[in-house]
Amino acid sequence: MSSSHENRVAFITGAGSGIGRAIAERLASHGTKVACVDVDHVRAKETADAIADSGGTALALAADVRDREAVGAALEATATEWQRFDYLVNNAGLITMSSLEDLTDEEWDLVLDVNLKGVFVTSQLSVPYFRKAGQGAVVNLSTVEADVVVSSQGFAQVHYNASKGGVKMLTKALAVELSRYNVRVNAIAPGPVPTNFLPGVDLNSPEVMEVMNSRVLVKRLGRPEDMAAAVSFLLSDDASYITGVQLPVDGGWLAR
Repeated sequence: MSSSHENRVAFITGAGSGIGRAIAERLASHGTKVACVDVDHVRAKETADAIADSGGTALALAADVRDREAVGAALEATATEWQRFDYLVNNAGLITMSSLEDLTDEEWDLVLDVNLKGVFVTSQLSVPYFRKAGQGAVVNLSTVEADVVVSSQGFAQVHYNASKGGVKMLTKALAVELSRYNVRVNAIAPGPVPTNFLPGVDLNSPEVMEVMNSRVLVKRLGRPEDMAAAVSFLLSDDASYITGVQLPVDGGWLAR
């Protein structure tokens, strides 16, 4: 698998921490040149510097996926730097914890804009680069909560479920649209992964672990590295006959 990534170029949103950083580091370790894109330039640079320190090649770029102009500038900077464009990983996302009754329009818009519209904007702006390249691969980050509602603190996150359900179907639609340019589009659906993504939720607490162990067949939480391995596979030539699917990387959560 690693040889198919060598000298490729990847544009990864949300690369400053967690799963996004793990994806960036995984691809870089296989010889991919990585544009580390994050709303926080300091975090993007930390990832890029870590890659460089390990002998890889990376570029740190700041962009909010809700900002079409900023995303366009980051894509242009990537293509200019390395004169090619192979992979897009739409990883940027967020979640807020609100019940249906407390959820505001502003909170709904924020989560939908980042998690769903951000994937649309970045994918749409990538089309000219994929068209020029005549090939490519996209992986979107969804979640098991695109298929099931996971109650937390006594309520569901309706805005988060809606956004990620949208990503699942957007992935299929993008796979159809971009097939004309020989571009594959897939998604992964992570299960529970301990990152700083869930505000106020300790995934290692006894209460949470009890719930996880009742659902996760592998009997452990996922790791960012598990997600990175799946993304690396879906981007690679080993997955050349796979497109339009969402791959659960959930330790068996959805099997029950």
